[in-house]
Amino acid sequence: MTTLTITDLHASIGGKKILNGINLTVSSGEVHAVMGPNGAGKSTLSAVVMGKPGYKVTAGSVFLDDIDLLALPTWQRAQAGLHLVMQYPTEVPGVAVVDVMTEAFKARGRTTDDVAQMLRTESARIDFDEAFLERSLNVDLSGGEKKRNETLQLAMLRPRIAILDELDSGLDIDALRDCARRVEDATNQDGLGALVITHYSRLLEELKPDVVHILVKGRIVESGGPELVDVLERDGYAAFESAVPDDEPSALDDLFAGPGTLR
Repeated sequence: MTTLTITDLHASIGGKKILNGINLTVSSGEVHAVMGPNGAGKSTLSAVVMGKPGYKVTAGSVFLDDIDLLALPTWQRAQAGLHLVMQYPTEVPGVAVVDVMTEAFKARGRTTDDVAQMLRTESARIDFDEAFLERSLNVDLSGGEKKRNETLQLAMLRPRIAILDELDSGLDIDALRDCARRVEDATNQDGLGALVITHYSRLLEELKPDVVHILVKGRIVESGGPELVDVLERDGYAAFESAVPDDEPSALDDLFAGPGTLR
């Protein structure tokens, strides 16, 4: 059993406070969905937990079991078992997917003998064209192909906890189904714990959440079961936003989110 524990997490960027006391616990085999309006702090939460440069943690803690993640650089957080599926996957000219996975396996002390075959197997599972395995990472791929590529890497690396930052962004129905079902299988078969950040309920029709959290103005204002998604579909975020004081700063994560270099 692995547990990601986020306790009273406060964070800022450029002197502006964004996260205002996040408390969240995700364990092996669980799917936690985080939903909220634009500017709520969703992408900021993923960036801070994974260690994206530029963000300052002003209070709180983030632990993966007994490992203090905030004390580690991003690459060590990844080696500890944390993984981020990025909203804007990075293009890496001159470096093929097979090369990335080979080096990642080496860094984790895993044998690289079967990397090529594993990639082919996983590619077929999510309908990702094998031709892309020998091409530069994400270069000249469509948005849907990039998200399939992100899902492929997640499946290969088998992290303990994965953060999915808007996996559904830019996906058509078929790609959404393929990627969501692969993550769902990982939670059931490999014990993956998933923190799923999304705007839309369609992803959660395939990737079934155990808990749904509503994030507004940098704080979680409501948590519940999957039925909370139906409430949002019916009523929107207005009632949840009114529960937060007007002087609470907006996270403005749409301003700061963008194509990143984080992995």
